[in-house]
Amino acid sequence: MKRIIVAVSITVLAFGATAQPRTQAPPQSEGVEQELIKLEHDWLRAFFTKDAAFSDRFLAVDYLGTDEHGNFRNKAQEIEEIKAGEHLSTSGAQDNIKVRVFGDAAVVTGRNIMKGVFDGKPYSSPYLWTDTFIKRDGRWQCVASHMSKPIKEQK
Repeated sequence: MKRIIVAVSITVLAFGATAQPRTQAPPQSEGVEQELIKLEHDWLRAFFTKDAAFSDRFLAVDYLGTDEHGNFRNKAQEIEEIKAGEHLSTSGAQDNIKVRVFGDAAVVTGRNIMKGVFDGKPYSSPYLWTDTFIKRDGRWQCVASHMSKPIKEQK
């Protein structure tokens, strides 16, 4: 009788362990998300302050960016544009930033509202972006960036 009770108990325990719902891996720490959001804010600031040194650290050697017109830029071209400061926008803000982390890779999406003057008139224009990061040598670097203008402003 004891053997039957032991056998039933083992069976119940084994079945119970396999029947428990599987949980997903724990979410990445908020620290990583906050670090990447700060990097995005710093990169926008570097754009307006012509901070090529920050951009050099931020962008990976194999970086490739796509602008809202479908033009590609590598790291050197991106840094040259930042140094030249030929862009029309003079300030900007970011919102709707979302971070997804996959180990040593991350995808960050968001929206910039760029402001400036064109033909003597002030403008405010939204841009949607996606940046892909890889963690190399203990630091996050942007390896790809894509920017586009929304077809229709979403509220």
